[in-house]
Amino acid sequence: MEMDDFCRVLLNVAVYAPIFGSVCVSAMFPFFGNRSAKAVGVAAAGLSFASAVFIWAAYASEFSSSGGFAFATSPEFFGVALPCLALNAVSVPMFALAAVVGLAASLWAARTEIGNARLYFILLMFMQGGLLGAFSTTNVMWMYMFHEFALVPTFIAMCLWGGAGKRMAAMQMAVYLTLGALVSLVGIIALYARTNSDDFSLLSIALAVAKTPLGADWQYAVFGLLMFGLGTLVSLFPFYSWAPRAYSSAPTSFAMLHAGVLKKFGLYVLIQVAVPLLSAGCADWSKTMAVLALFNVVYIGLVTMAQRDLKMMVSYSSVAHMGLCFLGIASMSVLGVGGAILLMFGHGASVALMFMLSNAVVNRTGQWDMLKMGGLYKRTPVLAAFFLAATLAGLGLPGFANFWGELAILVSLWNFSPAICAVASTGLVISAVYGLRAMANIFMGEPTEGLSGKFNLIPDMTFGEKIPAAILLALLLFVGFFPKSVTAGLDADLSAVPTLTQSK
Repeated sequence: MEMDDFCRVLLNVAVYAPIFGSVCVSAMFPFFGNRSAKAVGVAAAGLSFASAVFIWAAYASEFSSSGGFAFATSPEFFGVALPCLALNAVSVPMFALAAVVGLAASLWAARTEIGNARLYFILLMFMQGGLLGAFSTTNVMWMYMFHEFALVPTFIAMCLWGGAGKRMAAMQMAVYLTLGALVSLVGIIALYARTNSDDFSLLSIALAVAKTPLGADWQYAVFGLLMFGLGTLVSLFPFYSWAPRAYSSAPTSFAMLHAGVLKKFGLYVLIQVAVPLLSAGCADWSKTMAVLALFNVVYIGLVTMAQRDLKMMVSYSSVAHMGLCFLGIASMSVLGVGGAILLMFGHGASVALMFMLSNAVVNRTGQWDMLKMGGLYKRTPVLAAFFLAATLAGLGLPGFANFWGELAILVSLWNFSPAICAVASTGLVISAVYGLRAMANIFMGEPTEGLSGKFNLIPDMTFGEKIPAAILLALLLFVGFFPKSVTAGLDADLSAVPTLTQSK
């Protein structure tokens, strides 16, 4: 079997293994115990992880210089045509990120005591399959559908296993994301209808646009629909208030997948679909997008500084960092958009790690309030080391994946607008303040009175907790030292986009 054919098989395995596992456990629900369901979930995530990593390496070595989509496959299941799958330089890193975070989330859930773990893993596997499908299909409508497949399990999981205020958080999330998804859907249908494309595939729509270019007014309207609809999914200011509550209330594994991967979907569709096909609309909206993104970076960054609740701090910081990704798109340059993809990748791994470690801290202390902790490094040196590494990765320290994304975005912004670049740079200072202060409050100094009675009984991370944390940290370091593992092929793909002319 040739490499191309083998990768096509692996692409289908990566996407459908979690969905198949979810269906199997659902169909034979009475015959699966909690341990068996956990084993199926970890095995399915492991299959997706191994397949995605192999595909990532194969693409980087064989197709990165040519550009375009590779490993295109249109499988059938008992005569039913399944969505066409393929990967390009934009989708490969996001596909790999979904698989790696999916494995880490499954491993973390497997070592956690969960009521009705069978249903928990059914939802978790279905969410993983939806994520992998959303970042690998070349059909715009199927991108949307896979996103919905991944989104629904989050609502259910929040209502069943969420923390304090879970129902209100789930309701707010449902309202915001339903409205955002509907606005996005209107934009997708309008793009399809206006171009008279044969179907919703990216290739068909791109050929239709090349044959009959869309007018500037129409591009402005459609890009605006997509920007605000998808922006709501990504928590672009002012449509962000659902995210902190949702992430702080969601079960840890679902928060890892949503904040780390699913939240990047809106940015991904803007880069993969809206910017290439609606270049004039992107140019018209770029300044507005940049101003809204600055509110994410600065205003929400300041709100993050005011948080005492550890999980709320991590949740708000996730919203703040999305502003830099939008700024990379607004710069309308190959360098800026490439930096946005790098930051999406790095942030996805680092925020998933932060949610995991935050859960470990709270399980040991029984506290969410960081001011009621202190001195944990004496009892949990390994946990402290992982937490410090995740914090430094989130700050964009050299050696981690986030650094290259933030650097590329800021350089592109200087060419776009020195004033916007200067304001955006303050976000790095703000993130350093709340990140290092959290590290100091939790691990440094002396334990507070609330911990003094049980301080000597607090254990360090177990072996089962270290494995998923080590996987995510290794990913951050690998891309930090070898950024071309993500950027390989991006120049070829992004340079073909008309509006990205500022820096090539």
